[in-house]
Amino acid sequence: MSADINKLEQIASQVRRDIVRMVHACQSGHPGGSLGCTDYFVALYFHAMKHDPSFNMNGVGEDLFFLSNGHISPVFYSTLARAGYFPVSELETFRKINSRLQGHPTTHEHLPGIRIASGSLGQGLSAAIGAAQAKKLNKDNSLVYVLMGDGELQEGQVWEAAMYAPHNKMDNIIAAVDYNNAQIDGSTDQVLSLGNLRAKWEAFGWDVLEVEQGNDMNAVVNGLDEAKARTGKGRPVIILLHTEMGKGVDFMMGSHKWHGVAPNDEQLETALNQLPRTIGDY
Repeated sequence: MSADINKLEQIASQVRRDIVRMVHACQSGHPGGSLGCTDYFVALYFHAMKHDPSFNMNGVGEDLFFLSNGHISPVFYSTLARAGYFPVSELETFRKINSRLQGHPTTHEHLPGIRIASGSLGQGLSAAIGAAQAKKLNKDNSLVYVLMGDGELQEGQVWEAAMYAPHNKMDNIIAAVDYNNAQIDGSTDQVLSLGNLRAKWEAFGWDVLEVEQGNDMNAVVNGLDEAKARTGKGRPVIILLHTEMGKGVDFMMGSHKWHGVAPNDEQLETALNQLPRTIGDY
């Protein structure tokens, strides 16, 4: 294991600790998907993306990220704080009155790192494509990233955007799907089957990359590197990232029941015992 991968895994462990502590403290939030996407966020912000934590809303000359499934805000906030966008100590205000860290990210809170309000599902891909098109018009060669949930793909607006990007040769965007087969009411197969997801995106004209081990840091890093290598070739790129809901906490793993449920005191202690403290709790 390379030193870089080891460092990323240490950050990921700390981010997972942040997630369960944040959601426990206010007894509200979405731990399952946040834990499942931790490796992606850490690999993105600490390896793949060219970004500036001093934060300029326009993001000229830097890569941009948009979170479409905004309910997994705990992992987004923790990653931003650990990457230097705002003080790590502010994580303790999550979902509290007058906090900048609301349950779903909003721009009017002026939290560094947040460029769109999200959580109303299905809209993030459209916003990201708009930003990517603006970069092309401005001769800015930076990339735009966006993450969606797999249950979110049941929204029609996603597929309108999916048609638009290849038609306009938006080859500076890297979308990703958190492909955990779980949403709030059950598995995606039970609620509304996604069918052959790879074939769908390919039929819409996207360059599809599948990462089977979306909770293995090395695999995620390699997947992001490969996705970047595929940009600039006339087609938008999408990563189907196979993850596990609740990854890192045994009693949460693989269950949609932890989509939006906070752990109690005993469950928090159990979770923290499974997640090494590596770079310090807030």
